[in-house]
Amino acid sequence: MTDISISSGRCLIGSELVDTPLTLSADVIDRLDAPTRGAALELDAAGLTVLPGIVDIHGDAFERQMMPRAGVDFPIDVALVDSDRQAVSNGITTVFHATTWSWEPGLRSAGNARQLLEAIEGLRPRLAADTRFHLRHETYNLDDEDEIRQLLTARRIDLFAFNDHMDSTVASLDKPHKRQRMVDRTGLSGDTFDRLVARIVTRADAVPASIARLAETARKAGVRMLSHDDESPEMRRAFRAQGVGIAEFPVNEETAREAAAGGDAIVFGAPNVVRGGSHTGWTKASDMIAKGLCSVLASDYYYPAPLLAAYRLVADGILPLAQAWSLISAGPAQAAGLSDRGALAPGQRADIILVDDSAPLRPRIVAVIAAGRLVHLTEADRLSTHAAQRAAAAE
Repeated sequence: MTDISISSGRCLIGSELVDTPLTLSADVIDRLDAPTRGAALELDAAGLTVLPGIVDIHGDAFERQMMPRAGVDFPIDVALVDSDRQAVSNGITTVFHATTWSWEPGLRSAGNARQLLEAIEGLRPRLAADTRFHLRHETYNLDDEDEIRQLLTARRIDLFAFNDHMDSTVASLDKPHKRQRMVDRTGLSGDTFDRLVARIVTRADAVPASIARLAETARKAGVRMLSHDDESPEMRRAFRAQGVGIAEFPVNEETAREAAAGGDAIVFGAPNVVRGGSHTGWTKASDMIAKGLCSVLASDYYYPAPLLAAYRLVADGILPLAQAWSLISAGPAQAAGLSDRGALAPGQRADIILVDDSAPLRPRIVAVIAAGRLVHLTEADRLSTHAAQRAAAAE
């Protein structure tokens, strides 16, 4: 029996918007262009665009639910449930929580990363979005290498990124505002933080060998890897040689071109597109997209950004909707190795969103279906059930 039917909407099928009904059975798309009678639940998508769910392979906005103010902590399970609601209401049906496991205490500590992983694994059945663990490993965090390798071997990590923020951390010590922000999230005093950084930075010579061991472990486990903020073509080539096939936020065009030439997935931040540039002053994502140097847009630190970015690209004449949408659905799904989502096609996972895009730069989510379940609806009058219809017919 058909569980959900969607009728009267414009569906993104391949590269075209097609007026066709969809039927869903269990957690997959069953049929296109078929009669929708007999569904347990019917959705009227008249005037709406029907799109594959958003796949977000790098999002850390959940940190603000864990620590909304410096030194103010909330339970991780509460934070994850709230983050799930935020993600789903913005059309994100697959979410990789980008969790920093650093050498510093506090918000980005080993303890917090462990608790996040355990909470994600425990809460998964209750969460609406398909929720996964993206570990952002700070490469100077040598103390926890063995534990992380064990997690990789056990495939408890879904994506694994190499981060190196040591140079920017050291540079920020002379910038009071940035230094204080780092100090606040660790819970240390300023002097103690400075001494910690001075000790950790002396590990530089041991970092390359640690990266090599971790990359080898991830390759053997089949865990896809990312390198964060690649600064040069040489850096990208070095990571690619170790099996790191995703370039996350390359900081300049020449590095992005090297990634493209090597067939790597290239990730930029959707907020960069929405805001018209990077908050760090680095690469402008829309320019890279126009030059074919981006295959994935991620929410980064703001869950509404992927949806807004796709429509911003359309409004600015940079890409048609199908190509813009691929950057936040099929593209990230492919990069993450998820072949069962990112397209409206029979047999694909039933992750679907209904969008009112009558205001070009302000698309609005009306309904979200995740794995065949209606998990978000803003207009109840678009929903009907056979029970309601039978009751009405009997009157």
